[in-house]
Amino acid sequence: MGNAMLIAAITIAVVMVTTWIISLVIKNASIVDIVWGAGFAITSWVLAITVDGNSGRQILLAVMVGLWGMRLALYLGKRNIGHGEDWRYKAMRKKKGKNFGIISLVTVFGLQGALMWTVSLPVILGNADDSPGVGPIAVMGIMLWAVGLMFEAVGDFQLARFKKDPANATKVMDKGLWSLTRHPNYFGDALLWWGIAIVGAETGSGVFGFIGPVVMTFFLLKISGVPMLERSLSRRREGYADYVARTSGFIPRPPKKI
Repeated sequence: MGNAMLIAAITIAVVMVTTWIISLVIKNASIVDIVWGAGFAITSWVLAITVDGNSGRQILLAVMVGLWGMRLALYLGKRNIGHGEDWRYKAMRKKKGKNFGIISLVTVFGLQGALMWTVSLPVILGNADDSPGVGPIAVMGIMLWAVGLMFEAVGDFQLARFKKDPANATKVMDKGLWSLTRHPNYFGDALLWWGIAIVGAETGSGVFGFIGPVVMTFFLLKISGVPMLERSLSRRREGYADYVARTSGFIPRPPKKI
């Protein structure tokens, strides 16, 4: 188990330091957002190749995390590349001045790397145990993961299509999955990681991996996901207050009649 934790930590450190160096060269820290999903995928594949465990479960976890991570990386890459640095990093760069480079190593890349390792705990522990492989508990996890991936991917697709129309620049997206929850992509993100944790938990010792989805869900709900986005949308989107009043903030449900 300790070996798997160390391998994951080294892999994530290499990914994040490499990304940081590239960000200094191109003067754009936003690439960390694209590498976020890819970093999980790379870590899961490295673990499957290097750690002694049940090969069936290792491949399953690598596929689950890999599909999620690379889809997210490709989606964010397509959306962000060519549009300059995100306003969050621009503001930080302006405030920190010439010290931004070294400070970003710790507060941006280092912090996200530590978070990546923590969220990856179900994958790390699931790889490190050679107990019997895929069973009914793992099947439950796969089903939950599939629903979560659907919510995230379809939600992103619907939003991207909505944004293509210039007439929607100040309007609220409240169709499709966005009529059931204000954040179908964040809900899906959290749900699929609970599914991954259930797969890892079939090993017994992997139950400690539930720390990962707990942390992921907490950050999405309280830190960097829902709160930050809603503060921005409430200022920029017409009728957002009405949308909030009728639509669930996270867990999908039919909209209220107001």
